[in-house]
Amino acid sequence: MPLPDRETLRQQLSTLPYFAGLAPPVLAAVVDLAVWQEPVAGSVVFLEGDLNAGLYLLHRGWIKVVKLSVDGREQVLRYFGPGESFHEIGIFLARPNPATAIALEPCGLWLLRRDLLQPVLVSHPNVMLRVMANMADRMAYLAGLVADLSLHTVEVRLARLLLDEAEAGTLARPPWLTQAELAARLGTVPDVLSRVLRSLDDAGLVRVDRRQIAVLDRSGLAERARLDE
Repeated sequence: MPLPDRETLRQQLSTLPYFAGLAPPVLAAVVDLAVWQEPVAGSVVFLEGDLNAGLYLLHRGWIKVVKLSVDGREQVLRYFGPGESFHEIGIFLARPNPATAIALEPCGLWLLRRDLLQPVLVSHPNVMLRVMANMADRMAYLAGLVADLSLHTVEVRLARLLLDEAEAGTLARPPWLTQAELAARLGTVPDVLSRVLRSLDDAGLVRVDRRQIAVLDRSGLAERARLDE
């Protein structure tokens, strides 16, 4: 696919909360700093333990950020899609990456390198404050994820995921959202996830196929999610 022009990047940056409101010359300077990358499906965007590079802006495709165990098992921390930014920690700290980012499909993304972006942030502390606020939101999300994995069963976690993300009652399953991928997101293994999905399907709460998971009984699923806790 052709490289998007930098006007497209400028428009994308202007929609992000922490770059919105920058004077046009400053925003143009940020755009000029960006480096284009095209990771293929399955490739590593950045690796846990490597020195981080900066902030990423995803133009197309999907990225997952994961923690990997020594035996290769992974826990998905977050998914990012077109128009989203990720790895804000890379702006501030010259330290090893705390997780690994992997392309789920062919992607196009911009990298704003830390060493080039930091002077812009120092000159515009309001932008730095917005970036830090966004990082705080991500930390709150991760704290919630830890609590969810520690305190709730796979059935509860799956029910809550479906209630939160099933748009118009359906969770679409792109080709990369396999049973194994969904299990990694929920902190379990495919066999356990299959049993839970079958149980919800048999109870008439959901309908499962390769392309989607449809919520048939939202109130019944809410009971399984224990939303009154």
